[in-house]
Amino acid sequence: MKKAIQLARRGKGRVSPNPLVGAIIVKNGKIIGDGYHKKAGTEHAEIVAIKKAGKKAKDSTMYVNLEPCCHYGKTPPCTETIIGAGIKEVFIGTKDPNPLVSGNGIKKLEKKGIKVNIGTLENEARKLNEFYFTYMKKKRPFIILKIAQTIDGNIADLSGNSKWITNESARKKVHSLRYEVDAILTGIGTVKKDNPQLTARLLKNTKTPLRIVLDSNLRIPHNSEIVKEGTIIATLPKSSMKKKKNLISKGIRIWEIQGKDNRIDLSKVLKRAYEEKIISILVEAGKKVSSSFLKENLIDKIYIFISNKILGKGLHSFGNLGFDHLEDSLIIDNVVFERLKENFLIKGYVYRNY
Repeated sequence: MKKAIQLARRGKGRVSPNPLVGAIIVKNGKIIGDGYHKKAGTEHAEIVAIKKAGKKAKDSTMYVNLEPCCHYGKTPPCTETIIGAGIKEVFIGTKDPNPLVSGNGIKKLEKKGIKVNIGTLENEARKLNEFYFTYMKKKRPFIILKIAQTIDGNIADLSGNSKWITNESARKKVHSLRYEVDAILTGIGTVKKDNPQLTARLLKNTKTPLRIVLDSNLRIPHNSEIVKEGTIIATLPKSSMKKKKNLISKGIRIWEIQGKDNRIDLSKVLKRAYEEKIISILVEAGKKVSSSFLKENLIDKIYIFISNKILGKGLHSFGNLGFDHLEDSLIIDNVVFERLKENFLIKGYVYRNY
């Protein structure tokens, strides 16, 4: 199962909205077939592994990190191929949370006399597909908040300049993170101050994630780096129709999102993203947007990059989160530390201490 999970990781950044899946086929103590899901729309891991095993797959054992699918989508159901190959036993990391599968794939295999074992390395299997599980269970994308700050907690100097707080190693790590998600979300303030590209260009790959800009009144300069195909601007319905048409002519997609007090409703943005099968979003924004996501309990995971700089005065990472007492504060759980030369990365999962 460890090997299956390792294989599955190779599909990161390419399989969405599908889950990451790896499969290993073993017979007489030897691996006779393996595979992973390489890209949405291509053959699933189980099919790739069975094809490699060929006729040897009969009476073998399969290890797969996620319950095999049993419905027709862009590809046929994996359960039918497993049954047809004559595999006698299947070890599954975790059930698929997709209502179209959830337990039904297991039942189909068992009905055909295949022995099924569920829960092998289940925690690892679920964590591998945390984007997918959140998308299926919470009906919204998995949200990661990224912060780059000085040791004393500033994301920019008093003039708003943030280039560069962190070092090149940290920036490459950010680009790696961008590659893994479906979309990067920012606010109009960040676009106007920093004119970011929000790409994964440092990895020298061809994939560019979607960009989502929160811009309630369409203040975005039309010469911004981000004004290009692949960018979505979330704006209020009342914003200028002329500006909307102009942006659409440049390849921009417009999401009209309701709000109040001239602010876009973040939960409605995430609902729209869910409807468009965006299963993961990286929030890279200023303290206003970042704090809003935290206040509304919409952050699942946080990455805080800490440089070896001290500013003393500057723009702080977060605004008022509505907490008056230490015991009310947000907790970062399952914390992992990573050294990036003279910089550090702290990452973990966000939950409320009440």
